[in-house]
Amino acid sequence: MPIVHISQLDHPELAPYTSLTEAQLRNRLNPDQAIFIAESPKVINVALNRGYAPLSLLCEERHIEGDAASIIERCPDLTVYTGSREMLATLTGYTLTRGVLCAMRRPEPLSLEQVAKEARRIVVIDGVVDATNIGAIFRSAAAIGIDAVLLTPTSCDPFNRRSIRVSMGTVFQVPWTWIPEGAQALKPLGFKTAAMALSDNSLPLDAPELKQIPRLALIMGTEGDGLPQSTIDSCDYVVRIPMKHGVDSLNVAAAAAVACWELRIKE
Repeated sequence: MPIVHISQLDHPELAPYTSLTEAQLRNRLNPDQAIFIAESPKVINVALNRGYAPLSLLCEERHIEGDAASIIERCPDLTVYTGSREMLATLTGYTLTRGVLCAMRRPEPLSLEQVAKEARRIVVIDGVVDATNIGAIFRSAAAIGIDAVLLTPTSCDPFNRRSIRVSMGTVFQVPWTWIPEGAQALKPLGFKTAAMALSDNSLPLDAPELKQIPRLALIMGTEGDGLPQSTIDSCDYVVRIPMKHGVDSLNVAAAAAVACWELRIKE
């Protein structure tokens, strides 16, 4: 177990943790060199369990034999960078959650066909840019049993550090990929599409006909403006969550959780 004690802030191997932006970590020009940062032992172990390759670990000295011990034990050749709590807070700009970060290799994206092949319920995230909402949608999708998540390129990256943390590692468990063509790409695969939107001709979420659809994709829009009208018009259904007390809509993460639960496949 190589252990490197940090004594200065400009150690080049610490760049993924300290100075690289999310765009630089993603490395679109050289995707085979792209990485992401997973935070907290629980989340890191979920990623390891799913076969993600670790590159290095950053943790407080006290966690080498504490919270990080299980990770170090299963990855004995992993380089561990360590320092005091105060030093690591200076390096990263924030106090670490349970004191452990792991740089991991970003895998090659799955194809739409791979993600949707056996799926019956899919969530499509269209233009949602808030990392917390992305993570929360993944966590709900995993908990409720949604088969896959698709994202338009204008959405936040699920491997954003905050998205990963909020999802509690479910971004590693629910199959997902990017869908540049939008939800229309699902129709040749046998999916009906349902736009979550407020409109005069929308169906209530508990409409019986929705639950009978064998393969259904729920399209969730941005936090502020919702889905573009062109997207709504292209969908097979427009669906709303009935509201009371003058509330017109829910946060996209909350709406996704409600919609996923109502339209889930009941085994």
